[in-house]
Amino acid sequence: MWQTLLTPVDLYCERTGPEFWAEPANALTNIAFLAAGLWGVREVRRLGTGAFAEVLAWWVVAIGLGSTLFHTFAVRATIWADVLPIAGFTLAYTLFTLRRFLGMGWGKAIAIFVAFYAGTGLLTWAVPDWLRQASNGTTGYLPPFLALAFFGLWTAASGSGAGRYNLAGSAIFVVSVICRMIDPLACGSFPLGTHFLWHIFNGLMLGVLLAAAARFGAPKTRAVGQ
Repeated sequence: MWQTLLTPVDLYCERTGPEFWAEPANALTNIAFLAAGLWGVREVRRLGTGAFAEVLAWWVVAIGLGSTLFHTFAVRATIWADVLPIAGFTLAYTLFTLRRFLGMGWGKAIAIFVAFYAGTGLLTWAVPDWLRQASNGTTGYLPPFLALAFFGLWTAASGSGAGRYNLAGSAIFVVSVICRMIDPLACGSFPLGTHFLWHIFNGLMLGVLLAAAARFGAPKTRAVGQ
């Protein structure tokens, strides 16, 4: 089991071997996540938005640390350090959106949350293998993109200023997904690859989402449906 977990993996154009520093650009550009998260912590505290928003900001820091670990110690075990913080943030930010931006009570928020991710999970599962492979696995990020776009539109329609931030985040996410998708195609002409741009644009996108959380995510005195 341990031998399997410690098996080296080579998923990105920049990596040419199992060594610690075989992905310097992919490792160093995780600074984008750390900077976005720490800036978010400062903004949340400055504006007094509360613990939920601050947890989201520290979660972005965790994304950066997990991704750094994976892009330096690239083995099967550290893939989870890269994947789980991203998945956790996606789910937590969706709940934050439903509660703080849309003002829903816990019951309604959880019901919509479960229905949305059940639907987008089925949609992602139904993606054909050829498309999954052709997109370098980026179809797995379909649920977070749809969450940003769908709930961003809903939030904007409700009159909250956070809506335009979420929609801007979804637009930036499209650019970052393209960078992740074309990484293996770039190897022949650009050995550095384009995955490092995925980090930079995602750091920017997460900074935009944390700005929305800090500026518009203060707890309501009474949420709709309570």
